[in-house]
Amino acid sequence: MTGVTEDKEAKLGVFEKYLTLWIILCIVAGLLLGRFFPAFGEYLDSLKFHQLSIPIGICLFFMMYPTVVGIAFTDIKKAVRKPKPMLLTIIANWAIAPLIMTLYANLLLTDPMYRAGVILLGMSPCTAMVMWWMLLAKGDLAQGLINTAINALLMVVLYAPYSAFFLGVSGIPVPWDLIALSVVIFIALPVSLGAVSRKLLIGRRGKEWFDSTYLELVRKISIIALLLTLIVMFSFQGEIILNDPLLVAYLAAPNLLHYVTMIAITYTTSWLSNWDYPTSIDTTLIGSSSHFEVAIAVATTLYGLNSGAALATVIGPLMEVPLMLALVRFGLRTRHLFPRKKGNLKHEKSRSPVKEFDRERLNVWEKMFESKHGRSSKD
Repeated sequence: MTGVTEDKEAKLGVFEKYLTLWIILCIVAGLLLGRFFPAFGEYLDSLKFHQLSIPIGICLFFMMYPTVVGIAFTDIKKAVRKPKPMLLTIIANWAIAPLIMTLYANLLLTDPMYRAGVILLGMSPCTAMVMWWMLLAKGDLAQGLINTAINALLMVVLYAPYSAFFLGVSGIPVPWDLIALSVVIFIALPVSLGAVSRKLLIGRRGKEWFDSTYLELVRKISIIALLLTLIVMFSFQGEIILNDPLLVAYLAAPNLLHYVTMIAITYTTSWLSNWDYPTSIDTTLIGSSSHFEVAIAVATTLYGLNSGAALATVIGPLMEVPLMLALVRFGLRTRHLFPRKKGNLKHEKSRSPVKEFDRERLNVWEKMFESKHGRSSKD
């Protein structure tokens, strides 16, 4: 039985070990498909339901479900009792990120259309794929789920006035149907199915089977969904990226600086706040990622499908995948630094094995003394 377990762990380790390679290969495959078979990308891009890409939506759902099915209700209750990480997420996404992205866009980009697209990305906190990055980074999924849900609700209220203020455009069309559909497909539906399937499967097969077999299966499915998502995403714009890489680099510059700045702010703040690693990586991932579907929809509606703003919103998420993967690896390599103040081990715990040994040895000595002298050693 031990050999089987070790074999499973070895296979999983190899699969995860080369995940970066699989991601690179899928990105290349998507670019080549978009470059040499542009009709393929155009066809996939045409498959939409209320401005939401159906292929990407399906893949994101299968990425989201494995991240929430393992969350117990007790974990969510514990996460609710920690409001400070939630507060940092809100401040990062809605007070700092829009200002930072607007600053970089105005400093680095001269075309107003490109600026508009980049700014729209900066005001769209991620509410879907970010949960998968938390899973990969070994974050607190219950805390991440709550923070993500709060962000989704705030988007409904804040996205229109923020866009109007930072773009200087009145009458911003808020894609209510897209936001609502995203909340249903990427939060409500996976969470509901996860809670139901978790209860049924644990009741029928047991907690051990659920943790060791089912969660590992859906985790592998989520990785496959990620790889398919990358192929689809990069096939949409493969021709543009390969034909004009300098333009892509030009539009990527403010996005890159924005990611680095937000990661530095949220990760450092979490470390200074003496939070544990899972909580810290959650706030960092949410604070630096974006909800590209909403940004693309607004840019397309405001400025047109072939506008510079629409192109800028598309380039952003193509950069985000390798950057988030790099952040995951950075987090795993630095998690030993959290929390900042480790605290001393309790003396009772550190000395308990020795005390137990001394107590047993003393009892043996007392019995030997009593049997030899006929009286207690305590007399």
